[in-house]
Amino acid sequence: MYRNEKYNRWRRHPWHGLYARQEGSTDNGVVQVYVEMLPTDVVKYELDKNSGFLMVDRPQRTTSSPPALYGFIPRTYCAEEVAKRCPGVEVADGDPLDICVYSERHINRSDIILSARVIGGIQMIDDGEADDKIIAILDGDNVWGDVQDIDDLPAIKVERLQHYFSTYKLQPGKDVDIKVDHVYGREEALKVIAAAEQDYWHHYGDLHDEAKK
Repeated sequence: MYRNEKYNRWRRHPWHGLYARQEGSTDNGVVQVYVEMLPTDVVKYELDKNSGFLMVDRPQRTTSSPPALYGFIPRTYCAEEVAKRCPGVEVADGDPLDICVYSERHINRSDIILSARVIGGIQMIDDGEADDKIIAILDGDNVWGDVQDIDDLPAIKVERLQHYFSTYKLQPGKDVDIKVDHVYGREEALKVIAAAEQDYWHHYGDLHDEAKK
């Protein structure tokens, strides 16, 4: 089974083998991001949790594509602590914490890592499960670099994210229960990330103990 393998013997696993922050970083608001999808993608790509490779999850039925780079923060997991921060739900989606990153410069490939500054998030509830989407800016971006909090970002940027996540699972004849009404700022986003890191170490901390053996 995967959990008994030394996942970083060759290529580091993007979820378990990387860190939420670069080594030596003193800025708690700057995180590392593994990018799964680009704004040009109309196919849903997702990390295969066992192999660590990027896989095709599904072709999108709608014509919408993510309005920002879309991926996750390594060594995070959405479980009990994340669910506690989302009123009205009891569970989270059981995946790494999602993050959307805005960049003025066009980044034309996924399966990469980058550093991004957290500015806020969307409290998404998908079929009764907490599925937060953190919002961030590419660290050092020449146009968006002065954005510090969600209110500094043009409202249309957040609206497009809300529209994308409210529609990206739509299928003819099938009801979709997704709520993306609550948008929060940097302070709450950092608390959600901390909760997801806590959930990760509670559920997967033993992986790193095994890797040291």
